[in-house]
Amino acid sequence: MTDQTVLDEVADLRAQLEAANLAYHRDDAPIMTDAAYDAMRRRLAAMEEEFPEVQDAASPTQMIGSPVADGFTKIRHAQRMMSLANAMEDADVNAFQSQILKFLGMPEVADIILTAEPKIDGLSLSLRYEDGRLVYAATRGDGSVGEDVTENAKVIADIPQWVENAPAVMEVRGEVYMTHADFKALNERQLAVGAKTFANPRNAAAGSLRQIDAEKTKGRPLAFFAYAWGVLSEPLGSTQMDAVAKLSAMGFSTNPLMKRLCTLSDVLTHYHMIEAQRASLGYDIDGVVYKVDDLALQDRLGFRSTTPRWAIAHKFPAELAWTRLDGIDIQVGRTGALSPVGRLAPVTVGGVVVSNVTLHNEDYICGRDSKGQPIREGRDIRVGDWVQIYRAGDVIPKIADVDLERRPEDAQPYAFPHVCPRCGSDAVREDDDSVRRCSGGMGCPAQSVERLKHFVSRPAFDIVGLGDTLIERLHDLGWLRAPADIFELQLVRGGTGEGTFSELDGFGDRSAQKLFAAIETARTQPLNRVIQGFGIPHIGNSVSADLAHHYNSWDAFIAAIDRGTVGTGEVWDELMAIEGFGKTIVAALLTAFHQATERAVIDRLVPMLTIEDVAAPVVTESSVSGKTIVFTGTLERMSRAEAKTRAESLGAKVSGSVSAKTDILVAGPGAGSKAKKAAELGVEVIDEDAWMVIAQA
Repeated sequence: MTDQTVLDEVADLRAQLEAANLAYHRDDAPIMTDAAYDAMRRRLAAMEEEFPEVQDAASPTQMIGSPVADGFTKIRHAQRMMSLANAMEDADVNAFQSQILKFLGMPEVADIILTAEPKIDGLSLSLRYEDGRLVYAATRGDGSVGEDVTENAKVIADIPQWVENAPAVMEVRGEVYMTHADFKALNERQLAVGAKTFANPRNAAAGSLRQIDAEKTKGRPLAFFAYAWGVLSEPLGSTQMDAVAKLSAMGFSTNPLMKRLCTLSDVLTHYHMIEAQRASLGYDIDGVVYKVDDLALQDRLGFRSTTPRWAIAHKFPAELAWTRLDGIDIQVGRTGALSPVGRLAPVTVGGVVVSNVTLHNEDYICGRDSKGQPIREGRDIRVGDWVQIYRAGDVIPKIADVDLERRPEDAQPYAFPHVCPRCGSDAVREDDDSVRRCSGGMGCPAQSVERLKHFVSRPAFDIVGLGDTLIERLHDLGWLRAPADIFELQLVRGGTGEGTFSELDGFGDRSAQKLFAAIETARTQPLNRVIQGFGIPHIGNSVSADLAHHYNSWDAFIAAIDRGTVGTGEVWDELMAIEGFGKTIVAALLTAFHQATERAVIDRLVPMLTIEDVAAPVVTESSVSGKTIVFTGTLERMSRAEAKTRAESLGAKVSGSVSAKTDILVAGPGAGSKAKKAAELGVEVIDEDAWMVIAQA
């Protein structure tokens, strides 16, 4: 008896595959990637082979396509429309040829002439002609019965309604598809009218052909490649190649990349040649189809239950594709980070059309990681390069490799910008940072919304009622662009009429007055909160407090900053001497205030404020005077900020990390690596109770 676990897995695989078939073939709305579907189908086929007792004629491995959707008249195919077996690797193609030779009783060293052509990723269609006139067109459906889409097919330019010199009865089969350019234009039109967009050209082509109203199909740019046939009253030729050439002579579009090949090596070379051209074809393909060229041999080989023995589809890796890098754009993030984005010739990867790819940072473009080690064997990325894109699941597409042999002769190394493309401020990269950042701060349009949110937050100006959602709304209206605009809201937007708060839905006079009152209160701030409010990278609560205690007043602070120079000078040395300050903090501070855009925002804001002086902590002589203290773990009897303030009032210096200069580590519950390092360095470690004795002395 078959193990219940096997039965359960088989049932689960069949259920998932049946749902996927319906979603893909009937509903034109895939629920899984081709790679996931193929892997699941192979797993089910392997289990059915290993456990013959679970085999079922109704299994998805024995079925083609899916049943006809409601709303369409059914057409029974005079000759069944089959699917193709898949080859996922070169070895599978070798096995395909070996099986043909074995079936025909030919020597293993013999060569079978094959045709090779791109596998179009579209919707299969059968066209029946009688006495040269198109009688009907039908989708594949479940292979035996398809959907009558005759009127829809008649509006496709590539499908002739009359054919000269055709057999009395002729069924032409091929693929309906949509080009990349037409797909893009269609989605843009769909967006413009608020209609559903399509995930990829295959879905767009299938959805367009399978319209109940043929007038809707007429407005969709569909194309058709002919590559096969069904019932014929007389042969089109003696070989696959000659028969397809006859279809071309009759006026059908056939693929120009189809080729007759003699050896397996030639077949695989053609496969990789087509793969390399994939992105430049202008339409989607997902592999290469090989067929035995001799039609007499095709007749001898015949069919399996769902696939012909004389043909196979050599699929491309589902999550990989080669395409051309057409450009590199720089996007400025909310924190000022300059992020490079590659603009690609569109290519479908994993069922999704990919036209953009992340390039991470300037090191990645240059072919090295954050530690300076080579990636892609040190190959850099240049505009015009052919790059291999990979995508797994919903992960953002990335570049796996670069083909140097196809690099244009005039391709130049990419020069990463050192100025912000949005505001023109210097784009600065710190020594320990892999990201280059705009120093324009609040004056940079790309950063303004997030900087405004920070400005009104509790650690900064703490303006109650001015939350993230309202800031975004006012920013979209153009009412808020910089912090100074906040303090002009009542003056500019406080009345009635056009462009005032009275126009905003859900924002009455009472709400507006409460907000204006909170803004007025926020005009008065201590120096540390003002510095904190600017949102300068690396300048947080602790650093702002240290600066305020060091300079005491805004006038003293800004006078010193104006005299400062990054990397050298009296002010640089003075700032570097503040406990806990390093090159990153000091450089970020001076750079921000010396940028024209950031400084203009600050200079406009400051006159609107009352900035309170912050007195230096009153220092008393104590047992910890002159010592360096580090706090770690959870303090239960006072907050970390309170502990820091108390320690400084006792004449101690507070640091955030343990080093040889540390005198005391105060370790609360949950102390980790700092406690371990203190023990290694011989630093005195005390608990919170011992600290409270010192603090209350």
